Amino acid sequence: MSKNSSFNAEYSYLSLPAMFYSKVIPTPVAKPVMLLLNGELCNELNISIIKPELLVDEIYNGEPGNSKFFSQAYAGHQFGHFTMLGDGRAIIIGEHLTDDGNRFDIQLKGSGRTPYSRAGDGKATLKSMLREYLMSEAVHHLNIPTSRSLAVLKTGETVRRETINQGAVLIRVMKSHVRIGTFEYARHFGTTDDLKALLQYTVKRLFPEIENNENQALNLLRKVMLLQIELVVSWMRVGFIHGVMNTDNVSISGETFDFGPCAFLNSHHPDTVYSSIDAYGRYSFGNQPKIIKWNIARLAEALLPVIHHDSETSLRLAQNLIDEFDEIWNEKYYSTMLNKLGIKNKNRDFYPLVDELLELMTNLNLDYTNTFQGLVHDIDLSDNPALNIWLEKWQNAILSNSNGQATAKKLMSRNNPVYIPRNHLVEKALDEAIVGNMTLFNEFLDVLKTPYSYQENKDSFMMQPDTDFEMRYQTFCGT
Repeated sequence: MSKNSSFNAEYSYLSLPAMFYSKVIPTPVAKPVMLLLNGELCNELNISIIKPELLVDEIYNGEPGNSKFFSQAYAGHQFGHFTMLGDGRAIIIGEHLTDDGNRFDIQLKGSGRTPYSRAGDGKATLKSMLREYLMSEAVHHLNIPTSRSLAVLKTGETVRRETINQGAVLIRVMKSHVRIGTFEYARHFGTTDDLKALLQYTVKRLFPEIENNENQALNLLRKVMLLQIELVVSWMRVGFIHGVMNTDNVSISGETFDFGPCAFLNSHHPDTVYSSIDAYGRYSFGNQPKIIKWNIARLAEALLPVIHHDSETSLRLAQNLIDEFDEIWNEKYYSTMLNKLGIKNKNRDFYPLVDELLELMTNLNLDYTNTFQGLVHDIDLSDNPALNIWLEKWQNAILSNSNGQATAKKLMSRNNPVYIPRNHLVEKALDEAIVGNMTLFNEFLDVLKTPYSYQENKDSFMMQPDTDFEMRYQTFCGT
């Protein structure tokens, strides 16, 4: 794409019918400057940015390849209501191929208006783009599939929201931006041939192993269901609250993305909600399993015309698959949570051990992350009689169902982070960063790169917020 980088740009998405995209040129900005560049990710993708400032200039000011830049069309259920959407402030500037043949979308977020912007200005604030950079990298290092952040650019412009903000653009990297909402869009606004084209493209790009299967649509549905179960279980493992699990924010590739109102759990309460727009708790921490099942059902509905030519047969096949969700979820969820307790034996008899601990955490207002860390490091948690009874059950389970205490502790250490992006620290780091002081942001980012290992002189990053902060804290979409 550029003589100032080693992007190997392709545009396979443009092989789809034209209804799925609009070609768009980024809106020129006053003084684009590279603020953050993710060297680790550059190395992983075999990308060398020779002169960042020149690459920025080329993106905005006329490389011939820019004529292929595009925004995606899609629809989605937002808080349960179906609507037409699309990339209102994002442009894909190419699909980068790594040396081993893996394909990644390179997307500009906050790059100006597109045909899907509606009343929006297509821009993004510096704070929201730094937030996505920090959170997406933290989630990656927690070993959870996610979009990644390659860079943050300051635009030199102001962006009007509730207040005047500095403008910024994020360069986001993802296996694919095809989402459940893309299939809903094809089903509701396209023909069956359009839906088939999207299905075949997605299978070829993301799931080539099922390309020759007799029923691609049903196999795709199963693949996505399994990936999303794995993903959301991983969120539950570390206390991640996505905050806006609309179907347009559920990736077919099984990656976490759209970090606008996300947050991390402090005290364990299943009904915890931080998002300012989630007034009824639809996307609360404890509701995430139900919501992802609901979202997968929406994908099934979108795929019905291409699952089988007979509508009743198609519905039956899809419903039979959705009916498997609960059993698969429970097996994966409890297996993961028992790993957090150092128990490899996945016998259902141990499931109550998980439920009882979580109930105790809720009743005693215990910190989710630090309680599990207390178990890892034998910190005395037995000042409550009910918790003492549970600890005795847990110790007996450890003794009878592991290869010894040391093996159990290793398993626990791999599954229980020491450090998470504590909400109060995220806000403090961002507030300092937007006034030009990146010290705390960079230190926090560095700590979050090794979240499963204790780091000397970093205890402040383990601390819970004060009660007043927790009571009033809200997150916002940042649009």
